[in-house]
Amino acid sequence: MRIAMIGTGYVGLVSGACFSEFGVDVVCVDRMAEKIAQLEAGEMPIFEPGLDAVVARNVAAGRLSFSTDLTEAVAGADAVFIAVGTPSRRGDGHADLSYVFDAAREIALAMKGYTVVVTKSTVPVGTGRKVAEVIRQARPDADFDVVSNPEFLREGSAIEDFMRPDRVVVGSDSERARAVMDRLYRPLSLNRTPVLHTALETSELIKYATNSFLATKITFINQIADLCEKTGANVQEVARGIGLDGRIGPKFLHPGPGYGGSCFPKDTLALVRTAQEAGSPMTIVEAVVKANDDRKIAMAERVCTLVGEMKGATVAVLGLTFKPNTDDLRESPSLVIVPRLVAAGAKVRAYDPEGTHEAQKLLEGITFCSDAYQAIEGADAMVIVTEWNEFRALDLHRVMGLMKRPLVVDLRNIYGAADIAAAGFEYHGVGLGKVNG
Repeated sequence: MRIAMIGTGYVGLVSGACFSEFGVDVVCVDRMAEKIAQLEAGEMPIFEPGLDAVVARNVAAGRLSFSTDLTEAVAGADAVFIAVGTPSRRGDGHADLSYVFDAAREIALAMKGYTVVVTKSTVPVGTGRKVAEVIRQARPDADFDVVSNPEFLREGSAIEDFMRPDRVVVGSDSERARAVMDRLYRPLSLNRTPVLHTALETSELIKYATNSFLATKITFINQIADLCEKTGANVQEVARGIGLDGRIGPKFLHPGPGYGGSCFPKDTLALVRTAQEAGSPMTIVEAVVKANDDRKIAMAERVCTLVGEMKGATVAVLGLTFKPNTDDLRESPSLVIVPRLVAAGAKVRAYDPEGTHEAQKLLEGITFCSDAYQAIEGADAMVIVTEWNEFRALDLHRVMGLMKRPLVVDLRNIYGAADIAAAGFEYHGVGLGKVNG
């Protein structure tokens, strides 16, 4: 089989590379000639563990290639995936679908023979029908079907998620299109991965419902953490206690400074807007969106309160990306916390293993350091914002010797409170009850 992947962003590049690993011939297309040249040179435009090896292996095998020529890529494809960005639209929070519809028009003009057009981008309910209308308007004689095939890739573990997913969701009204998608995903179905066939609208809503539920779970445990601090309970033990319930499960029950990234903030907001327009408001998700925004501000205020006099204080911030094992800073809590520390008068020294390059474009008035110890030197406080593994194994004796004041504000609870307090640090985690005092 041969497919074209329109868009070489996070979803398009990972999906295209993984399909080629299945033995499919894949052409990844992007308008940005510079990005295509970078990929052809074997340089990854994003940091994702294992991606460079998968790309190199399949380029060498002749199954994966990159191009700026959409017309040529689409003409020979059995299926064309639209994997372009759908950012939140300024002003109303709706997903901006302009890139999706532009891609659909170009695909329409380039198709030859029966083609399955697949929306891989995260899109609101009803978008698939609109994509079909756009194609028909541009090419009334086209022989095609539109399919919704949402992605469920976690940054930092995307290769594993694609190769061993919990499920594959395919939304279509056409048996012909479903057959094409079944052929594409046959390597997964042979491994007993559930392939869920639904209507277009159902598939589109599954994606938003999934991300909104997970965002709700994160927000719930964050608010439980706040309650723990007021009552003397320990949120880690509470999370374990409720997570052992098979109906709830332990995942996404880790308190922190709020969710971020390219999906949860955008998708929760889009679901809220879609529900409002449909006359069926999602008041729970509305509350989640507000609570998460408030959470990031509250964490910045927590740091200021614990440090005390902020003017002239040196604060070491460890971790800037929204999660570990990525270089993505989109909607990261650090983008709210760091500017507020600077505005309060602090001298911020920051370090992130992979996110510094992006952070330099987004954060002003701070010093970027080459490692954690350089950031910590002379600091009045060490603030852990992102739970990179290397921060879990810091030499605490060395840290104690470098810091001006041994204050640790651990917004991810990566340290055992009793252990680090025993080492002489003034330790403040999240939701740890009496330890937070």
